[in-house]
Amino acid sequence: MSSSPAMSGILESSKELDRLKKEQEEVLGEINKMHKKLQTTPEMVEKTGDNSLLRLRSLYTRAKELSDREVTVSNTLLTQLDALLPSGPPGQPRRKIDSNDQKRKRMKSDSEISRMSSSRSQLEFYASLKGQQVAARVKEDADKDEWFIVKVTNFDRETKEFEVLDEEPGDDEEGGGQRKYNVPVSHVIPFPKHNDSSSAEDFSSGSHVLAVYPGTTALYKATVVNSRKRKADDYVLEFDDDEEDGAMPQRTVRFYHVVPLPEGHRQ
Repeated sequence: MSSSPAMSGILESSKELDRLKKEQEEVLGEINKMHKKLQTTPEMVEKTGDNSLLRLRSLYTRAKELSDREVTVSNTLLTQLDALLPSGPPGQPRRKIDSNDQKRKRMKSDSEISRMSSSRSQLEFYASLKGQQVAARVKEDADKDEWFIVKVTNFDRETKEFEVLDEEPGDDEEGGGQRKYNVPVSHVIPFPKHNDSSSAEDFSSGSHVLAVYPGTTALYKATVVNSRKRKADDYVLEFDDDEEDGAMPQRTVRFYHVVPLPEGHRQ
């Protein structure tokens, strides 16, 4: 009977919806914690080195991704169910979930986050990164986005650009040696603090992240295999296009070398 594969597809879609809802609840819980923290101590965003606003923004970005994914899976599930159901009476078209419905359910809008922050506190935070290592996209490439570990040497408040130093350039760099680049704030992602695991975002199993490939200073897209049980635990990841003997190896990466995957990342 042909309905068996169809039912398997429905069950898989249902499982994916359950997984998405669980992750949405986890993200919502983290957002609520951040809101309470900001309401209790709003002055914290003014402190040098505080990354609360960046972490909150990354949580909302993840919430949006999960919401969009839920719409896609729900529409797939409706299509799968419709294929098994007899056609309804004329004049009653099948209804798909409208993305606008989901938008109304979203916890907060990005514009609301912006209202919570001031440009001054953001500039202070960017300036506080001087001397620290960050992830940066230092080159413009039409085909792919390349991210590396670099050191911030300066932040220009007028142009809102970082001056960064690539301390370990690749072999293909002209002349070798260290090189400096000017990059906009949108091309820089601060790392969590080595000595403060609470500053790191929690990524659940199945999440897509950007992470430092072990033994290198380059970051690549990866999928979380095992989420952390404790804040200071390492992540177990599978990197895209990383194969050994036809299998996808699982690699351990320190929590402070794992950051949110930028929207629209190309690799």
